[in-house]
Amino acid sequence: HHHITLLHLQIQNFVFSFLSTSLLNSKPNQMTSRSPMLLLLLVTLFISHSSSQMLLLPLTHSLSKTQFNTTHNLLKSISTRSISRFHHYKHRHQLSLPLSPGSDYTLSFNIGPHSQPITLYMDTGSDLVWFPCTPFNCILCELKPNPYSSSPLTNISHSVPVSCSSKACSAAHSSISSSDLCAMARCPLDYIETKDCGSFHCPPFYYAYGDGSLIARLYRDTLSLSSLQLRNFTFGCAHTTFAEPTGVAGFGRGLLSLPAQLAKHSPQLGNRFSYCLASHSFRRERVQKLSPLILGRYDDEKQRNGGEAVEFVYTSMLENPKYPYFYCVGLKGISVGKKTVPAPGILRRVNKRGDGGVVVDSGTTFTMLPAGFYNSVVVEFDRRVRRVNPRAREIEMKTGLSPCYHLNAAAEVPSLKLRFVGVNSSVVLPRKNYLYEFLDGGNGLKKKSRVGCLMLMNGGDDFEDSGGPGAILGNYQQQGFEVEYDLENKRVGFARRKCASLWDRLNRDKN
Repeated sequence: HHHITLLHLQIQNFVFSFLSTSLLNSKPNQMTSRSPMLLLLLVTLFISHSSSQMLLLPLTHSLSKTQFNTTHNLLKSISTRSISRFHHYKHRHQLSLPLSPGSDYTLSFNIGPHSQPITLYMDTGSDLVWFPCTPFNCILCELKPNPYSSSPLTNISHSVPVSCSSKACSAAHSSISSSDLCAMARCPLDYIETKDCGSFHCPPFYYAYGDGSLIARLYRDTLSLSSLQLRNFTFGCAHTTFAEPTGVAGFGRGLLSLPAQLAKHSPQLGNRFSYCLASHSFRRERVQKLSPLILGRYDDEKQRNGGEAVEFVYTSMLENPKYPYFYCVGLKGISVGKKTVPAPGILRRVNKRGDGGVVVDSGTTFTMLPAGFYNSVVVEFDRRVRRVNPRAREIEMKTGLSPCYHLNAAAEVPSLKLRFVGVNSSVVLPRKNYLYEFLDGGNGLKKKSRVGCLMLMNGGDDFEDSGGPGAILGNYQQQGFEVEYDLENKRVGFARRKCASLWDRLNRDKN
């Protein structure tokens, strides 16, 4: 049984208490024959639980609830959102960047007693959990999917407001001092001077992002994740948003993120998590498959994937002084076939200003690269593919992707390998992770033709002109991999998986 509950933690405390009491109070040769057996049983029970402690949750692809008229419209919409998110990463001053619907992954949980399940985007690029609360007003949300349109919003009448003197309040307000926050909460001066303003509520905070914004307040309540109940969980409650009808579960490295709060109560769950995004190519029958989100770790490091042991490829996390909640890694280059295009130095490291590196992001669809590096990769890719596959310029205009090609019957496409910083830290991408293939035309006037588009995107001006993260590794390129965030050892790992099968197997083992 892979689920960890509070009972497991109680077993852990009991074991250590039993050991301490027995060793301190017993005299030599006074241990009965039964005591060692009981000790062995308890220690074995504790070890067996601690070595397989995990929580399994399903991720649902939001595209299954979104309608697009054509493949062109779908790709154009998603490529535009990826660019918007990347540019906002590079110019923003806010803590969090909630996601755009249409190409992202959601999870559900409950807040407080007898509440309806809350559906939020799962986002490794931000560090706050927030959602709409009743009463709720969303401005300019008519054209965006709303998971709450057919179910009641969360009522937080029983939740406890967070104090203006708490660390959580400072984190939500970009680390403003507690004295300033108490003043913002209209705390009297004598209360501030005596540091006795803990009964005053944390003031509302404002978040702005690519195409929306919100104002929220901080509350605490019990979070229910499957079999686990997390008391005093801190979250943002938004009564008013602009173009953001759906909340976000931040999985970044900040104080308020879901893993960080989980780690306080259950380090074995919060210090390591992974997800495995089932391959879909935007096909509805594939999009509907569940992808596993794994909090903690499951028993064996080498899980079987089609009968073969699968090893993780790891690269170290880079510390970012300006954006400490990002999962940044270094990229040495991208190999196109046997030719390696070296990455600029700024993608290999993060400087003292917090600029550079590659953000591993579950909330951006397509991988975004700085213009100069992107163009060098495309030149090498195009040189090989265009020999026998003519460019499809009209498709590029319609989809926002480039380059696109009219593919012949047996189109040979070079392999793509991401060469991360580290020893043996290269990841070979499956063809479907970087070349999107679909049938174009067929309206009765012309025959359908097979088209393929490169799924890497030009991030615009080079890093030197704009600053911020150098690149983003998007979720489309992460499909078919278990991506592990090992916070204890500060590394990110990648392992090829059949993700839908992994969900089925882990869910079956859990039950």
